[in-house]
Amino acid sequence: MGFDTVKAVLHAGKDIVDISFFPEDPFRLDELAMQKGRVAVMDCGVAPGCGNILLGHMATQLDRVDRFVTLVGGLPVVRSWPFEYQAGFSPIDVIEEYTRPSRYVAHGKEVVMPALSEPELIEFPGIGTLEAFNTDGLRTLLHTIDAPFKIEKTLRYPGHIEKMRMLREVGFFGKEPIEIGGVGGVKIAPLDLTTKLLFPMWQMKEGDEDFTILRVIVEGQKDGRAVTHTFDMLDRYDQATGVTSMARTTGYTCTAVARLVASGGWARKGISPPEFVGREPGCRDFVLAELRKRGVRFIETID
Repeated sequence: MGFDTVKAVLHAGKDIVDISFFPEDPFRLDELAMQKGRVAVMDCGVAPGCGNILLGHMATQLDRVDRFVTLVGGLPVVRSWPFEYQAGFSPIDVIEEYTRPSRYVAHGKEVVMPALSEPELIEFPGIGTLEAFNTDGLRTLLHTIDAPFKIEKTLRYPGHIEKMRMLREVGFFGKEPIEIGGVGGVKIAPLDLTTKLLFPMWQMKEGDEDFTILRVIVEGQKDGRAVTHTFDMLDRYDQATGVTSMARTTGYTCTAVARLVASGGWARKGISPPEFVGREPGCRDFVLAELRKRGVRFIETID
């Protein structure tokens, strides 16, 4: 749906800044966008999105990028048993994150691992300990930025990984129908049953509050010295407006880039992932300023 929507918008001769995830390669639409003379910016959420913009900018500031790490998660403030999780976006896309193989780059080579693999515990000020695991979120960064180490990991409360791995390995996320009730019984895809049971438990209800946490680490070389830039963002549910943090951090990034395009600040024709935007002088600062106006702030630490 996402890919076809972008394609239809370009066919109609319109610019687009897109926030959706779709598994197809967005550069398949580059020729169409160029033919139509239109601007199309992909993956403009929080991650992918903000992290790409930050990395694109840092790639122009450093002599060499050696390592890029994105840690990102949207979580409920209240930890409710058994999953201690609520979905701030489409729950079926959350399950896709738990089943789609994870791709990252190590020693300059693309590595493919199962989702939910290589867990680690990480401490975050103001939040506590969260667990990080591999997900397939690098997207275009696999190929557009030259660095020997690149990885994205998703963050959850400790214990969530094991529950999701159990459901996946038993087959509850399977899409192939199985027969229930013996010969002549009803055929049902396990995923349909799982989503029917899980989604009401994951749904955010009125008054439920969430937060979004993002840490972007860029290591490299500058003037012969090793340097590390760490960008931390912690955003919380807006009680005044009732807008969730996940909506704020993803939506406001997308609208910031849309304003950038509308103002002529980004006019490159064809398909552009956010890292292309970040490497253009002034674009990163424009997006971060738009986010700050809405209370979404990044803190940069340099070692």
